[in-house]
Amino acid sequence: MKKEERAKKLSRRSFVKLAGGATLAGTALGIAGFPGLAQAANSAEDGLNKSNAVLVDIPKCIGCESCTVACKVSNELAFNQQEQAKTAKERAEEPGKGLVSGTWTSINLYEPVIKGETVRRFVKNQCFHCHQPACASACFAKALYKTPEGPVVYNQYLCVGCRYCMMACPFDIIRYEWEQAIPGISKCQMCVEKVEAGETPSCVSACPKGALKYGKRADLLREAKERIAAKENGVSYIGDVFGEKEAGGTSWLYITDVPFEDMRFRTDVTTKPLPSYTENYMKMTPIIGVSWAAILSGIYIFTHSKNSKKKSTESDQ
Repeated sequence: MKKEERAKKLSRRSFVKLAGGATLAGTALGIAGFPGLAQAANSAEDGLNKSNAVLVDIPKCIGCESCTVACKVSNELAFNQQEQAKTAKERAEEPGKGLVSGTWTSINLYEPVIKGETVRRFVKNQCFHCHQPACASACFAKALYKTPEGPVVYNQYLCVGCRYCMMACPFDIIRYEWEQAIPGISKCQMCVEKVEAGETPSCVSACPKGALKYGKRADLLREAKERIAAKENGVSYIGDVFGEKEAGGTSWLYITDVPFEDMRFRTDVTTKPLPSYTENYMKMTPIIGVSWAAILSGIYIFTHSKNSKKKSTESDQ
């Protein structure tokens, strides 16, 4: 009996040591990762307009969905017949506006009433590729990161499936792969390989009406404001460029002739870079890890101690 009890004590001691070691390692990794957030926020402003971006001219979009097909083909994403069967108007009314696992971009139809007249506007929806992405700052596994060229890239091999990035995203873009045995997240990569090679994203190349234009963000922002001022092709654009300041600035810029609110744009998003908010919460991750390890250790010890006493009583009888 003494030998059995000694083995159980050793087992409990090993468990506690293992849990403690894992917690300390996790804490060290977590603390080591946080200073980078503040440094990234400080230097981000310098590279904002040096990065690449896409300008979306909403009145020019005819809803042909060439961009969505090009995205599927270029990124080898499966075509979902159920999703493809939905109309652009139906997708616009959904929570994710047509974005689901394996669908990185969608075209949505809105029909706002302007000056007593119903107008039709098609809007391309995908990851906005924030210049200081909240999703990346919330990811303690570093599975999401921003490249100097513009794209916010996801590395599934580093993902632990915590979904903090989904909660942090201000535009409700990121989707979870519920149907996968080992799920990750799903979002536009902005054709990062092409962009790094100096090429144009597939969706932009496929647009037959020039509704999408790729280039340096500073140049596109200047052109967007010129189009607004000149009323290009007789279009009376409203005075704002969506993405210029939202969430600290994004790599996708939009101009339109109808209010953004009428097309379900998140106009209430702060102009302050979001990592400045998420960093404070992420500092709690090591503390939570320590607390959780302590709770698990306590449960293990209590359960096995109780079982040991029960077996000892039964053997005495």
